[in-house]
Amino acid sequence: MKTYQVVGIGNAIVDVLTRSDDSFLEHMGITKGIMQLVERDRAEVLYGAMEGRVQAPGGSVANTLAGLGNLGLRTGFIGRVHDDALGQFYAAEMEKIGTTFANAPVAGGELPTSRSMIFVSPDGERSMNTYLGISAELGPDDVSEDVAAQAEIVFLEGYLFDKDKGKKAFIATARACRAAGGKAGIAISDPFCVERHRADFLKLIENELDYVIGNEAEIRALYQNDDLESDLAAVAAICPLVVCTRSGDGVSIMRDGVRTDVPVTKVVPVDATGAGDQFAAGFLYGLATGQDMETAGRMGCVAAAEVISHMGPRPEASLPDLFRGAGLPVA
Repeated sequence: MKTYQVVGIGNAIVDVLTRSDDSFLEHMGITKGIMQLVERDRAEVLYGAMEGRVQAPGGSVANTLAGLGNLGLRTGFIGRVHDDALGQFYAAEMEKIGTTFANAPVAGGELPTSRSMIFVSPDGERSMNTYLGISAELGPDDVSEDVAAQAEIVFLEGYLFDKDKGKKAFIATARACRAAGGKAGIAISDPFCVERHRADFLKLIENELDYVIGNEAEIRALYQNDDLESDLAAVAAICPLVVCTRSGDGVSIMRDGVRTDVPVTKVVPVDATGAGDQFAAGFLYGLATGQDMETAGRMGCVAAAEVISHMGPRPEASLPDLFRGAGLPVA
């Protein structure tokens, strides 16, 4: 038995959330519904404008690991934080949810721990303004091959592709995991990220990975057209397992040429933050525990439905209890 069932590698970001209406977003020059990268001075302005803010450790892959911890899996995280108050908070909170924080907070240097200011609209849309800080400096030197090799599954975060050293860290992690008999995969992260790194994403998916998870816009962005069906077929031709979330239209899964469509019940979100992250948690739980693709897809949908029912990107209810209530197996 390996030390970890799932190891994630990604941005270690403290999420700071608050509620806001559309007029506030317009006044502050915030584009609704997307993730924008901001510089340090802009981050400080936005942070100062947030009232009643809630703070939690975040980052896409780290949120997924929180869901997997809720489900009782053995998890580890490869990320980079500064040895400041936010970095110490982040590392401690990850350990609290049962995830081994593989990299000690970094002392010295000028870059602080990363943070994302998230403004949640009345319709549940989140507008994310992310200052990457030290997490974007993650590189191959931060990757412990022992940790990666002790993972049954490695989960990569596409946002780290914005720097060459992040790409190298990904490849080192994926190769160490796969060489030891594990599986490696990626969450594409967002269509703008795909557009910046299309060729590298496709090369990584084809040559280094066993699975890929993305939504409709992200899958389409890989091939620059609006024909989702042909895009799904194209990705499935280069990767054994492709998972496409389609919002209220359900989930489409392609595994070794076999397609599985999983329906969802449409609900109005309180806060859409973390929906994709928790879908990934539920799905990876199914994958790690040997479930069929329909069951794994349903697990992802249940986990996503839980997180959009409240503020914040991590589950508050017991996911095992929710799975049992939905007739889903719990290991």
